[in-house]
Amino acid sequence: MEIFSGYLARIPQPEQRERMEGLLSWVEEGFPKLTPRLAWNQPVFTNHGTFIIGFSKARQYLAILPEAPGIRRFREAIERAGYGCTREQICIRWDEPLDFSLLEALIRFNIQDKANCRTFWRVLQ
Repeated sequence: MEIFSGYLARIPQPEQRERMEGLLSWVEEGFPKLTPRLAWNQPVFTNHGTFIIGFSKARQYLAILPEAPGIRRFREAIERAGYGCTREQICIRWDEPLDFSLLEALIRFNIQDKANCRTFWRVLQ
């Protein structure tokens, strides 16, 4: 997680920093074949050079960024979990629990769906 240490150090709220660090560690441990990297000053994970998932910190929430097809595929589950979402991101308030089974499903979906993708982003979303 050395790659994310500078990013994490810039999160001033200890609870938010710990939560983000725990989430990033969970992804790294659960999906060791993904490559962690910083892109646009945000932690992201890639697979064979293609974007799988990213994370961002906002004042009111933690943003999970799986690309639009992931949002469409899991919209009902996202709403059942009580999370807000836009076309491109899932917004989880800092005081809400993380649904790790949903997060795992999103990551697995992107890995499988983008197995033959040769670009960073999906061409058609």
